[in-house]
Amino acid sequence: MDVALATDYFTSGGDPELPLRYIAEAREKAGQGFTHLHWCHQWNTDHFYTFDEMVYIKRLLQKYDLKLLDIHGTDGSIGWGPLCCWYNPQEVYRKQGVDIVKNRIQMVHTLEGTGTVMMHIPSIGRGDSEEKIAEVWKRVDALRKSLDELMPVCEALGVPLALENMALDTFEVLEKIFSEYPAELVGLCYDAGHGNIDWKDGSEATGMVDLERNLDRLQALHFHDNDGSGDKHQPPMYGTIDWKRLCDNVRKSAYPRCFSFEMAEGNTPFKDKHIEFLQDAYERCVKVISL
Repeated sequence: MDVALATDYFTSGGDPELPLRYIAEAREKAGQGFTHLHWCHQWNTDHFYTFDEMVYIKRLLQKYDLKLLDIHGTDGSIGWGPLCCWYNPQEVYRKQGVDIVKNRIQMVHTLEGTGTVMMHIPSIGRGDSEEKIAEVWKRVDALRKSLDELMPVCEALGVPLALENMALDTFEVLEKIFSEYPAELVGLCYDAGHGNIDWKDGSEATGMVDLERNLDRLQALHFHDNDGSGDKHQPPMYGTIDWKRLCDNVRKSAYPRCFSFEMAEGNTPFKDKHIEFLQDAYERCVKVISL
């Protein structure tokens, strides 16, 4: 079964060959395993991939018989800070952020990925202060400028953007953006872990309901588990996500590609046991996809 795994399951920096080699080794030993990659190297930095680096990564994919699904873009190493963020109200840094997003769009195209560039955006949480909400909308205005500049690039290279729901996200910003941009170029990356985190007032998470309201925009998947208390990036069946409901929703949605999981070793018994983690995680993924 074709299944994608995020490349940062134990590290998101340095030479990316080692995580890819472990994926290939685990697949060879078990006779089954992950076939596609959600590229998460440098997902939270200002790193700019050169063409030579893209060619190097393409050779690694061929060497380890892996295919690129999609790429986790970056909104800069500081996010809400002053540098290289595609929704920074300061124009000079917003433009730098846009250049990095363009770089990731080009990378998907060069590596023959079939999916999107996934991006973080500002979000509003239940109970946020008026001051915080006002700052979010200020950043959304900057985000619109960036999206307007990026739409011709996405269309020319055939690479859409997928905007991620953040932890404790009301979907208010996401749905506003969806109402303003075409579905074929701007979609949803549903982060199942974020959507499963309970609200600060103690009420249950509403991410699944939010997803079901936006199935026509689903273009990328960040699937991982938790118990509702926080973002743990665990493989399926460690936490409380209703995996049958979630996978049924994907099958009813606009999403056209293989299932993709953004899991990490840290909150499992397999920390630093890469091969064992990969084999166990793949079996769990196949099990929930098949429900």
